[in-house]
Amino acid sequence: MKATRTLVICLLAVAACAMAYFCVMSVVTPIQFEDTRAQREVSVIKNLVDLRTAEVEFHHQNGRFTANLDSLLLFLKTAPKKELLKEGSLTDKQLESGLTEHKAVKILDNAKKKALKNKKLSFANTDELYAYIWANDADVKKNNLQGFRRDTIELNMLQTLYKGEYDEQSIDGIILIPFSNGQRFEVETNNDYKTSQGIRVPLFEARAPFESYLGDLNKQELVNLIDREQKLDHFPGLKVGDIYAPNNNAGNWE
Repeated sequence: MKATRTLVICLLAVAACAMAYFCVMSVVTPIQFEDTRAQREVSVIKNLVDLRTAEVEFHHQNGRFTANLDSLLLFLKTAPKKELLKEGSLTDKQLESGLTEHKAVKILDNAKKKALKNKKLSFANTDELYAYIWANDADVKKNNLQGFRRDTIELNMLQTLYKGEYDEQSIDGIILIPFSNGQRFEVETNNDYKTSQGIRVPLFEARAPFESYLGDLNKQELVNLIDREQKLDHFPGLKVGDIYAPNNNAGNWE
């Protein structure tokens, strides 16, 4: 009888400990899950932002977005970053007379072509060329474009876009979802989207599902998170852009 009583007490103690453990874990597990999620999403968001930067530049130069991440990486590594250098501006009087930025640039381009075709002239650099046409070209002087200058220069793409943060090897990492064991971001494009006014607006979307970077964490917490987001009609993960409506390529965390 005493042995039975002792056994019952021991079993009750074990049950109490187990219950206490599960009570504690029911509180601790969600907290740990959310803490890890927050830490990981810092890295995922960083790559999504860098990927968005690449897509926006690709669109700027090609008039469309790309869903081919290998092509995007090749673009980043080989294409130059074109940048317009500006010196001087048109006055209100020039603008009122009908002179536009486009017309002014065309006048300067024609003046440069004429000067470069003149075999009697030679210029050590672009500065000398501009100094000559500002002082001597009749159309430039007629339109008071002395000191007005527009030049397109080519810069290193990676250095310009990412301020030296990446090189040709490390840039490959921006297409990969952190903590996903090498999974790539899901990318879709809609380059033929048109607004209600009939204006073509190319769109893109890059996604990282929760399963990709949280898949090794508590399964039930992951299921709960996905279910919660789907009930709110949200994408279950992180993403930038939208292929169904223009949103200025915003991230769903912004």
